Amino acid sequence: MTSDSASITAGSITTPATTATTAAASGTWRLGDRTVHRIGFGTMRLPQTGPALVPHAVPRDRDQALRVLRRAVELGVNHIDTAAFYFSPLRSANELINRALAPYADDLVIATKVGPGRGLDGEWVEHARTPERLRAQVEQNLRELGRDHLDLVNLRVLGTDSVAERFGALAELREAGLIRQLGLSNVRPHQLAEARTIAPVVCVQNPYGIGAPAEQDELLRICGEQGIAFVPFYAIAGAGREGGAGEAEAAQVRTVAEARGVSTAQVRLAWTLQRGPHVLAIPGTGDVAHLEDNIAAGALRLSAEELALLDEAHRG
Repeated sequence: MTSDSASITAGSITTPATTATTAAASGTWRLGDRTVHRIGFGTMRLPQTGPALVPHAVPRDRDQALRVLRRAVELGVNHIDTAAFYFSPLRSANELINRALAPYADDLVIATKVGPGRGLDGEWVEHARTPERLRAQVEQNLRELGRDHLDLVNLRVLGTDSVAERFGALAELREAGLIRQLGLSNVRPHQLAEARTIAPVVCVQNPYGIGAPAEQDELLRICGEQGIAFVPFYAIAGAGREGGAGEAEAAQVRTVAEARGVSTAQVRLAWTLQRGPHVLAIPGTGDVAHLEDNIAAGALRLSAEELALLDEAHRG
């Protein structure tokens, strides 16, 4: 397979229009008892400019952040990912969501995460591992979002140890009506299997995109077989993680992007979505134009030839 961009042609394959495409073009998936568009929005980058989740970050302009959230919903996004630990000085993702979108539309699913914690100075503190601390984090999300229940709570995991006690604590909060659906984040297959013996798991959020390790491909496959949504994070940023995409782009990704007249980020998102109908994307940004480009990627259908070329980049 050549990497010459002239060898890739769009033909009749849809190329997205960046100003008019809505999230509906990405298709839908049943997330628990709710139907969502497969392109959603992640709020990690919203509270600050520059790298996310660092102390002393520069707060993003408040009005700009609110415009991004409202534009996302205008374009059909009905799956928003957040967390109480997404904040910078003066800005909190949860509070921005509350200000921009409340009262919330009936079809809007707001997913949050518990487990990690940050002090008021932005420094990371020990993960919540007890039922009491997990409940406190759930209640913090409820307060900040202005909700009497949370649509979806993902247990964020570090390491390979048992999740039974922590997931069981969240399952009890689900039974009490504080949580509607449960998911997992940053987990291994054995942890998913363990959690499913305790309560239904509607989604798995793991790092994934072109170049992800084979173990993440395996988890994506397992989720598809079990009807569980697979929700990649860092699908665009890759190894850049919280800092965003910064490393040199793979030649294969550039080839497809140049032939289509789209961005490399759109190619990466389109490839990720075509890994399975159960894959949901939650790209984040603090810029309206980038938001519209990300949503437009949901309409980009890659050909078999393009997918084969991108798979070369994925396998390294």
